[in-house]
Amino acid sequence: MASLENKKIAILTEEGFEQVELTSPKEALKAAGATVHVISPKSGTIKAWDKTNWGIEVDVDKALSDVSPDDYDALVLPGGVMNPDKLRQNKEAVAFASAFLDEGKPVAAICHGPQLLIETGMLKGRKLTSYPSLQTDLENAGAKWVDEEVVVDNGLVTSRRPADLEAFNKRMIEEIAEGVHHEA
Repeated sequence: MASLENKKIAILTEEGFEQVELTSPKEALKAAGATVHVISPKSGTIKAWDKTNWGIEVDVDKALSDVSPDDYDALVLPGGVMNPDKLRQNKEAVAFASAFLDEGKPVAAICHGPQLLIETGMLKGRKLTSYPSLQTDLENAGAKWVDEEVVVDNGLVTSRRPADLEAFNKRMIEEIAEGVHHEA
């Protein structure tokens, strides 16, 4: 596994994130040596959704208003239905995600996580996957949607669902280790 020592990773999330889609990537990133911060528009703790009901509470390490994309090497966006729907309506969250895409920094989004990326207006021509219900939204945003376990497009790593986490985590770590991805 690639080493992510000296890399700082932002996990941007809101209430209602899918529990395992935050905890599994976070554990994998830490195991690879990265410093990981859970960032949210809210401070204190935020509550996970665990399959069919509320799950654990996770500490917010940094409030979104207190951080800059310049502080981080990569961005991770967990899914869940509620979380990305809230984030996509938050101009500060959209701007934060846009900065990573604009600078070519790795972005990893799973399940419904790519919903936030739609709002950036920066998916035209990008190949990605997501939870199947987002296919039309992503295609309408100009993306080429495919139904695959994990898709990598110039530093953008996407997966469909929790069952894809093993492949998602592996490719996410590889792309973060490679660093900034400049347009081909």
